[in-house]
Amino acid sequence: MIIQRYIITFTFIGIFAPMITIAAPPPGATPEDQGQYVFITRDKMDTGYTDALTTLSMTLLNAAGQKSNRKMLTHYLEVQDDGDKTLITFKFPRDIKGTGLLTFEHVEKSDDQWLYLPALKRVKRIVSKNKSGSFVGSEFSYEDIASTKPEKYTYSYKREDEHQGTKVWIIERYPKDPNSGYTKIISWVDQSNFQLVKQEYFDRKGSLLKFSLDNGNTLYLEKFWRPSEIIMENLQSKKKTILTFNNWAFRQDQEPSFFSKRSLERQR
Repeated sequence: MIIQRYIITFTFIGIFAPMITIAAPPPGATPEDQGQYVFITRDKMDTGYTDALTTLSMTLLNAAGQKSNRKMLTHYLEVQDDGDKTLITFKFPRDIKGTGLLTFEHVEKSDDQWLYLPALKRVKRIVSKNKSGSFVGSEFSYEDIASTKPEKYTYSYKREDEHQGTKVWIIERYPKDPNSGYTKIISWVDQSNFQLVKQEYFDRKGSLLKFSLDNGNTLYLEKFWRPSEIIMENLQSKKKTILTFNNWAFRQDQEPSFFSKRSLERQR
């Protein structure tokens, strides 16, 4: 394949901050090959983390700028030969405490997701046609919380550019899932570390729905990049959600059995 002919070079700034740059695409590479290569490389860079957890603060802002705050704990489990598993549990405030989302990502088929609502004391499966819905009233959809495996998209590389002084590639992604809430996602990818810095999401009518900004990515264990803050702003509703990530921890020996519907019900 043409994409296998790309050249990756590594340089280092300081002691623990690897910078990754990529040579210009070889003659004859299609825009799809170019875009696919960037996202496959990004995905492969994250292999080997085993498991992780982080605490998050979620700030919701309505169109008038009024705020409400939430806190949650997220567990991650790396799964070889398939998508990863994630368990999110809300810890604050009281009216949402205990609410949880369990996600089993998959490389080829649709992801599996289950939502636990403590008020109803039951686990609800999120069916594919509902994954474009809002995740607990935020500007993130269930689809946004689920998998971004490169196999689930087709691609079109557009150009090189700059975003706030950072050199980026701009790539359009088109979800293969017919139940996706998006017709396309335009991604700004940092050339130095393959991390997302901005994305624009277009709804099923092809209109620009919202955009996200990743305000800083931090390197852990000399290999794994993780976001510090993600802002998702809905341009149609004028609402905004800010996710702030704290206290990332890796290789915590979490048992695969923890990532289950039973655990989802037990989290408080």
